[in-house]
Amino acid sequence: MRLIPRVLVGSLVVAIALLFAAVSANASTNQVAMFQPGGGLLQQPDATLRELHALGVGVVRVTLPWASIAPDPNSQTRPAGFDATDPAAYPAANWAPFDAVVRAAQADGLRIDFTITGGAPLWADSQPIPPAALSPLYAWLPSPSEYQAFVHAVGLRYDGGYAPPGQSKLPRVSFWAVWNEPNFGKGIAPQATHGSTVLSAAGWYRRLLDAGWNGLQSTGHGRDTILIGTLAARGSRNGPTPGNPDGNPGTFGTTKPLQFIRALYCVDSRSKPLRGSAASAIGCPGGGGAAQFRSSHPGLFSATGFAIHPYPINLPPTRTTSHDPDYVEFSQIPNLESLLDRILKAYGSRRQYPIYVTEYGYITNPPNHSGHFVSPTTAAKYMNWAEYLSYRNRRIATTMQFLLVDPNPRVGVPEFGGFASGLEFFGGKHKPSYDAYRMPLFLPSTSTRRGRSLEVWGCVRPAPYARQSTHRSQRVKIQFQNRSRGAFKTIKNVRITSQRGYFDVKTTFPGSGSVRLQWSNGQTFHSRIERIRIA
Repeated sequence: MRLIPRVLVGSLVVAIALLFAAVSANASTNQVAMFQPGGGLLQQPDATLRELHALGVGVVRVTLPWASIAPDPNSQTRPAGFDATDPAAYPAANWAPFDAVVRAAQADGLRIDFTITGGAPLWADSQPIPPAALSPLYAWLPSPSEYQAFVHAVGLRYDGGYAPPGQSKLPRVSFWAVWNEPNFGKGIAPQATHGSTVLSAAGWYRRLLDAGWNGLQSTGHGRDTILIGTLAARGSRNGPTPGNPDGNPGTFGTTKPLQFIRALYCVDSRSKPLRGSAASAIGCPGGGGAAQFRSSHPGLFSATGFAIHPYPINLPPTRTTSHDPDYVEFSQIPNLESLLDRILKAYGSRRQYPIYVTEYGYITNPPNHSGHFVSPTTAAKYMNWAEYLSYRNRRIATTMQFLLVDPNPRVGVPEFGGFASGLEFFGGKHKPSYDAYRMPLFLPSTSTRRGRSLEVWGCVRPAPYARQSTHRSQRVKIQFQNRSRGAFKTIKNVRITSQRGYFDVKTTFPGSGSVRLQWSNGQTFHSRIERIRIA
């Protein structure tokens, strides 16, 4: 992630409704709690997934890199006699960590989202491969047919009926995403050619999406959850300069997501289908009509939803690092919704894609010794705020947390402790966001007149699991501490009726002080604390 200068964070109480206007009746009460825990999952799947279950997670996102499964990924020569559609043709040891995750997830009642992505094995890349891309961590215009064969193998292995030699059948996986961040140069390179005037990666992703779609359809996964997009939030676009003859994004940069989407769907800035040379330059048909384009690329129009990674870095979810209209940071998700709606309408479709946030989180200071990032306490506030806004936007299908544990701060750039967006510091100490994730709490307004109520929104994320095990309704206590000192006292018991543990109530408080949530399920847990002012 490219670091940016710190921007002053304004008041936490803003006109939220301007961007996420919705009434309670339209709230997204059933949004899925998605979590990507990071590398520790493959090393300790049982312990990691038990912890995620205790936090109330519903879907665990796991990237499945093609090169990590493929044989001889560092060779530019395809293995002789290799049947890429057969799961048994791949090294068993390469599948083993992912098999273990799938089995452990089933035991804990969690769903797995496999994002089938690059890097690609070098033998599947287009030749010649530039020296800078000679790594299976990259994908240099990878072969769509080889990718389709790999997705076919993955689909067979996790169709619920496949048993590896000497083992029981593997559980079925029914949640997928086709590629990860294809608008980032490490995901697909080159991003742009001809002095960055041609967004080549978008057209190549269209081919990979067709291939991945076919691979899933051919293995009985056609009715599963299948996501497309999974785009990075920011990017750049400009022509060549004396110091940068390739322009931006060039080979390994990042394409602005809305520009990438327009090229992906072969439309111009007005969301009208491209024609002539403008179309052919990015691999689009110059004619043939909307119906033919739709039938040729079913994944673009029939997927379950469109995924985005709308990190705002160090800002609250109502702010953006830039006013660039082609970015999709969290506050700009409505722009993504509108563009997709216009594009699908231009091709004769009335669908409105749900938006799946499949990466999100706040890098904290500490462990980073930099003013570019927020404090752990502020990160906890912002993540709850973002989830409240997601709840208010019925188009957003997921709430997402990226990373459980921070990376080792001693590895990497000095003064930068890595992508430290975890709920725990490296070493295991909980950040304030740990409790904030398990029991989100947000008050859109934290001040009012005496005798008037405030909206208290929250979630007891583990409550649905507890309800399943005890067969009893779950309740959460709204507690108040007068003038932010002394004991917390319960002022309201709220019965949780939402399938995902959400509640949204009006509550009158006796005065200024602090508010928190309390929930018990054998153990007693608390949310973060929110301070209120009653005048």
